[in-house]
Amino acid sequence: MELTDQTKNFLQLDDLQAQHVAELFSVLGDSSRVKIIAALLNGSMNVQALADTVGISPSGISHHMRSLRQMHLVRSHKQGRQVFYSLEDQHVEELFQRGVDHVMHG
Repeated sequence: MELTDQTKNFLQLDDLQAQHVAELFSVLGDSSRVKIIAALLNGSMNVQALADTVGISPSGISHHMRSLRQMHLVRSHKQGRQVFYSLEDQHVEELFQRGVDHVMHG
């Protein structure tokens, strides 16, 4: 049996890797989290600024941030009593932008 180009380029994931990818997309399956990531494309924001921008309560932002931090999509740092969030790295922005492009051109 001859391998086709499509078969040759198949990315093989073990069960654990496949589970992590599924969890990543599951976390991105919430519209509030998508809005949070979109807001953070402009740079670091504190909880209150995110709440005002996204339109949910500060406690709601904190709840969503736990999931986003666990998947290494955002990072946090404190300045005094305020917690600021930013995207983890350029990969997150690129992944998010590809998703937006897919939806806009789909």
